[in-house]
Amino acid sequence: MGVNQMVRPASIAAALLISVSATPVLAQETQVEEPLPAGPPETVFDGDFLSVGIGVGYNASYSGSDDYNINILPIVQASFAGIKVNPRPAGLALDFIPDPDEGIGFSAGPMVRLRSDRADVDDINDDVVAAYGELDRAVELGGSVGVSFPKLLHPYDSLSVNLDAAWDVAGAHGGMYWSPSVTYFSPLSRATAASLSLSTTFVDDKFADYYYSVPQFNTLLPDENVLPGFQAEGGMQSYGVNLLLAHDLSGDVTDGGLSLVGIGGWSKLVNDAADTPFTSIRGNNDQYFVALGVGYTF
Repeated sequence: MGVNQMVRPASIAAALLISVSATPVLAQETQVEEPLPAGPPETVFDGDFLSVGIGVGYNASYSGSDDYNINILPIVQASFAGIKVNPRPAGLALDFIPDPDEGIGFSAGPMVRLRSDRADVDDINDDVVAAYGELDRAVELGGSVGVSFPKLLHPYDSLSVNLDAAWDVAGAHGGMYWSPSVTYFSPLSRATAASLSLSTTFVDDKFADYYYSVPQFNTLLPDENVLPGFQAEGGMQSYGVNLLLAHDLSGDVTDGGLSLVGIGGWSKLVNDAADTPFTSIRGNNDQYFVALGVGYTF
């Protein structure tokens, strides 16, 4: 989940779509069907690597919509000279902390993402909501920190806790959000892995006002279609869950190559994100997401 955003379902799936199919944890911990070698297995992820992927997602046309669009989701993940590049919804996060050979691991680094919610009126599948105009795209800059606990229930799984926080630096919503998440990962075989993520998102007053407040008047609509005025405030925006399955087509995820990824997610908007007329009258606070993707690791 993530998200990403809510974490909007689209936000969370975009971030996970390739990250599990190409994750070093997966590469290092999938010796399930064969006995473990005497030392750590060599994998394509032990040094520098590059993973690229693309997916097709089906998600709400805006945060709170009950109409859905199909979107293309490109993702990149890499490691170079000890610096890891991890995907985020329409963005990237860097991790400057090396992974230990054994025991608890930590991650920390900057992140950036582009938020395009209601930024293109042609993508808003509700004429009433579209009449309230396009929003500017937000460029959100911040940081990500996390901790990972390997070998939780068996020698090949892990539990990770992560926190993303970012501020708009482009003058769109001008606010911030912070999103904690918990992810349990386990391989199902040498070629297949699953990841279950629980997440929630909190926003400040500026963020909530920009995306969820509704003006009292709208001269572009007939009186019977004008939505009630609404002033949104910050707080918890959403919570959600995402399930991801990844399968390496060669039958061995440790050698890189081509992988298939499927994901399903649900999130619920709460508080003012659910109470705004954009959601409560024109949309739905239950948000769903499905995606299929393919990735390749060099």
